[in-house]
Amino acid sequence: MMKQLNDSLWGRGIILIFWTIFFCAIITGVSMGVSSVFAGDVDAGKKVFRKCNVCHTLEEGGKKKIGPNLFGIMGRQSGTFEGFKYSKAMKTAAVTWNVDTLTQYLSNPKAFIPGNKMAFPGIKKPEQIENVITYIIEKSK
Repeated sequence: MMKQLNDSLWGRGIILIFWTIFFCAIITGVSMGVSSVFAGDVDAGKKVFRKCNVCHTLEEGGKKKIGPNLFGIMGRQSGTFEGFKYSKAMKTAAVTWNVDTLTQYLSNPKAFIPGNKMAFPGIKKPEQIENVITYIIEKSK
């Protein structure tokens, strides 16, 4: 039955339509997932980043302060910003920073990487974490 359907022009059209719809659905689903991850508010994130700005810079080539420069942190492994002296815990954690790991870390840094030396207690409101991550991603472009 499938061979007969495939051999006819009508059958080939149906198969082409099926695969087109299938791949469009996949692409739409993926793009919706990505946009929902980065759905934070950049302006609100800028305000939240003021808490971070005391210890961190976010400019390309920016200097370290009490903490490392955060430009391009997404995809970077923990404890690897050149020229910053990290705690042993941060260096050995081998965490690759992405939306999930940064969300967990920002909500409770001491629990996520025990023994790290960041004094900041964390951000408690999930929407503030989402906003500041969106801001960091936007500023790192």
